[in-house]
This record gives sequence, structure tokens and C-alpha cells, in this order.
Amino acid sequence: MASRGPAVIEARGAELLNRRLLTKDLAFPAAERDAFGLHGLLPARVLSIEDQVALELEHLRRKDDDLERYIGLAALQDRNATLFYRLLTEHLEEFLPIVYTPVVGRATQEFSHILRRTRGIWITPADRDRIPEVLRSSPFDDVRLIVVTDNERILGLGDQGAGGMAIPIGKLALYSAACGIHPAVTLPVSLDVGTDNQLLLADPLYVGHRAPRLRGEAYDELVEAFVQGVQEVWPGCLIQWEDFKHHNALRLLERYRERVPSFNDDVQGTSAVVVGGVLAGMRALGQAWREQRIVLAGAGAAGIGIARLLALAMREAGLDRAEVARRLVLVDSRGLVHAAREGIDDAKRPLALPVELAAEVGLATEPLPDLEAVVAAWRPTVLVGTTGVPGSFSERTVRLMAATTDRPIVLPLSNPTAMTEAVPADILDWTDGRALVATGSPFDAVDRPGQRCEVAQANNAFVFPGVGLGAVAAEVRRVTDRMFLVAAQTLAGAVSPERLEGGCLFPGVAELREVSRRIAIAVAREAVRSGDAAIDPATDLEVLIDRAMWWPDYVPFVPGPSVAAPG
Repeated sequence: MASRGPAVIEARGAELLNRRLLTKDLAFPAAERDAFGLHGLLPARVLSIEDQVALELEHLRRKDDDLERYIGLAALQDRNATLFYRLLTEHLEEFLPIVYTPVVGRATQEFSHILRRTRGIWITPADRDRIPEVLRSSPFDDVRLIVVTDNERILGLGDQGAGGMAIPIGKLALYSAACGIHPAVTLPVSLDVGTDNQLLLADPLYVGHRAPRLRGEAYDELVEAFVQGVQEVWPGCLIQWEDFKHHNALRLLERYRERVPSFNDDVQGTSAVVVGGVLAGMRALGQAWREQRIVLAGAGAAGIGIARLLALAMREAGLDRAEVARRLVLVDSRGLVHAAREGIDDAKRPLALPVELAAEVGLATEPLPDLEAVVAAWRPTVLVGTTGVPGSFSERTVRLMAATTDRPIVLPLSNPTAMTEAVPADILDWTDGRALVATGSPFDAVDRPGQRCEVAQANNAFVFPGVGLGAVAAEVRRVTDRMFLVAAQTLAGAVSPERLEGGCLFPGVAELREVSRRIAIAVAREAVRSGDAAIDPATDLEVLIDRAMWWPDYVPFVPGPSVAAPG
């Protein structure tokens, strides 16, 4: 995706120094300082990129506030993109929580007050009839991957208006660091359709479109114009839908998944991470799908996506639909999701517990059974939380689960950290250290008597970069659910026996780049198998993916014809 050899550069002097994707700052060697008129603009010392990384680490580690570190990293990304990605790639474990969850949550909330320099494309309702023109104002000519949000369901924080742009920016930073998609082929987009967040509207410094959130037909027309605009300007560009609220997330996914290469990370990426974690847990315990009983707490877009992929995984393992129904139940804010419930959402209906099965286990009652009652009757082996309600896994609920399951798998996934359904230390205490726990946000290891429990993070970053890279490299026509299933299976297979032995259901963050590579190859292979790839079926996919993975380093520069020494 990016040249590894000498690059022909037309800019010179201060212009070259100020081009964030081109500058090397103090790493310009003497010959390039001669060729590009940089003498006098830089101190005499020539630094290596390793020296520069060490200096940036020194700068960042002096800051005692994570939001200030976020601002510092954003400033580096604005000044010298290659150095930023090198730093992030080599220190993912340290800085992933800064550029993504949990700190990016604070960044979205305070976006208008920490914004230093804009990035990406902002589209408002006034742009509906000129979107191709707006997209062409992007600094990049060959965009192959867009992450777009309408800012309404940012993490567990809800409507953050213009601040939601921090999420596509963070996701694309991870794409470049975790799997090497070059930043010059990516674009963050905000569909800034207004906000219903009154705190933002009352802020005199709010930078977004100051209007109530666009709804209904006008909203759909804007999204349609956006999709058509992308296909006109960059045909075949992959679109990742990000942080759309429940109904819009599912509607837009279904509307466009067969028309353009696209996926929703909150629905499909989250589901693949969860299925990967459950598969890893089954590996650790020597179990199969027929031994599982799963309760999903939270039946929004993420919960529905998880349920769909779990059901697909079970069916591919040989279980029929009746057997799947006996192993999977959803609980939402009203209680148990079962087929006889009045007013059930159309998206939830195919996943609702059959009436006869609800009656068989004593759950066909009024009022609707809550999470605790469902856990008591269902006796789950796996409990997954996407509620966005902190503390919703109560001590009694977890103890009920642990009383009937020797090694329960408990996944409180809501983020940022303050939104988690339960903290790992409590879950391990309530289960006498027997639970296999993974969380949506990072948590420190838990020390118990005679036991140190590492807490793995069920982070979507383990899935979406590899899926995106595989889809872009294979030039897919559509992104299928089965691609996410093979991503989940690959993720589960990437957890080392040593980590499983220690109770970790996911690889370490330091392994993210290799995991992304493996997932990209698996996704590309599935795209070729299903006929959804535009590349030659005989392509060596490992070579294809390896060539597509950019490593952030400076390449030699040679002057273009228009670059001449002044005189």
C-alpha cells in the first residue's frame, strides 16, 4: 500500500518540514538536507527514528494526566505521522488505552476544548447535495478505508455530537499501527447531524453542528448520499460503520452490506471478539458448544450481533436451530427476551427464547424475569455484558452462576471503565478465583491468596484491523458474517497455551500486529473461497497481506523535477 523504496518528493524547505506524512524532522540525513534546502531550518544533529521515539516517550511519560498524553500523541500525529505510528506500533501496550478506550472516551466528551487541528471529513445536513465534492477535498486521492460515525452512541457515553470524531480517528490509528494499513489510504468521517446532548448545545465553544439531531427520512437521505458519494469518488472503498445507535446500526448494516463493502464494528467486530473469547475458554476447559449455556445481558446492537454470531458458530459446529435455542438467551432492560413478550423488537424476535422452552425452565412469568432470575433458572456457563449499566452483574447474580458452573466465563464488556458491569477483582472474589474473566476496558492483574490473575481485554482491536486489512487487500465485494466467524476462530487459536493456563482468554496487546496478520490472511482466504474477492484466486495470500502491511519508517527521498536548489 505504500512504497518501501526511494520516494520522489516535490516539496522542499519549510513546506517539506510541515508535511506530516513526509517530514522526518531531525532525522533528515545530510544529503537530503542538501537536496531539499533544509540547511538552517534544522539543528546540526541528525537523529535516528529510534532516537526520536526515545525523545517522544520522554515527553509523554512526563505528563501525569492521560488526557494530556492523548493531546500529546495527537500533536505528534499532526506534526510527524511516521514517527507517531512508529511510537504507537512499538508501544501498543502502553498507548492503546490512550488513543482508544478508555481515554478516548474523555477525549470525545472534551473534544471541543482539546481540539488543536482538524482531521478527516465533516459532513453536515447542508452538504447532502455536494458530498462527492466534499469528499474530494480530502488530502488523499486513493482512499480505500473509511471509518464513519454519526456520533450518537459513543462507547457507553451516548450522544457526544462532534466529539465522536475522536473514535474514527482512534480506530484508524489502530489500523495503521496494528496491521499496517497506510494512513494515506484511510479517512475518518463524521456525519455531524446535530446532537440532542443539551450540555453540548449549551456550550458556547461547541464546534459541531448546533441543531437537534437529524431523524427520519432526512437522516436516511443524508446517509444514502454519503454512500453514493463514496462509491462515486472511491469505488470499492470499504466503509466501517462506527458508534451508530442500536436501530440505526442494525438498519444501516442490513441496508448496505450487500451493496457496498461495509461492516459495523460494534455489531460484528464485538461479536467476533466475544465468540473468539468463548472459543478460547472452551479450549482451556476442553469443552464443546453442546456443553454451553450462554446469557447475554444487553440486547442492543452489540448484544444482537453477538447472539447472531454465536448462533452461526454453533450451527457450523453441527447444532440444529432447536439445540442453539437451548444454549442462548438474551436479557434486555425490560427482562428476558422471549417469543411471547409484547412489543418485542423485530431485530430481537429471531433470537427470542421459544415460549415452550421458557416455560420448561420456569421463565414464562410476569413480570418478565430479570437477569438474576434468568441466571438462577438458566444456570449459564457463559455470561456476557453489553448493558452500558455499571454494576449490573451483582454479587448475587455472579454467585448464582458460580454455584452451578465450575469455571464460569464472565465477560463484562461495557466501556469505558466506569461503565463495566462488574470489576474483575469482585468477579474473582465472588467465584473463589474460578472464573475466566475478560473485560471491555483494560484492568490490572488481580492478586489473590496464592494466585495472580491476569485480566485479558476483550478489545475489538483484536478483530477489526485484521478484518479490514483482509477485506481491503482481497478487494472484497462484500463483508460476510462468515468472515467474522473465521476471524473469531483465528483469534481463539492465537491465544498461547501459557496464557490459557493462566486464565487469559485473549492474546496480549503486544501480539496485536501478528494476530491482525493472521486474521487478515484468514479473512482474505474466506473471501476467495466464497467468491467475494476481486483478486485472482491463485494469489499467494500470505505474500499479499505481508506486502500490504506498512512498517512506519523513513524511506530515502529523491528530489522531483520541480525541486531545484534556489539560485
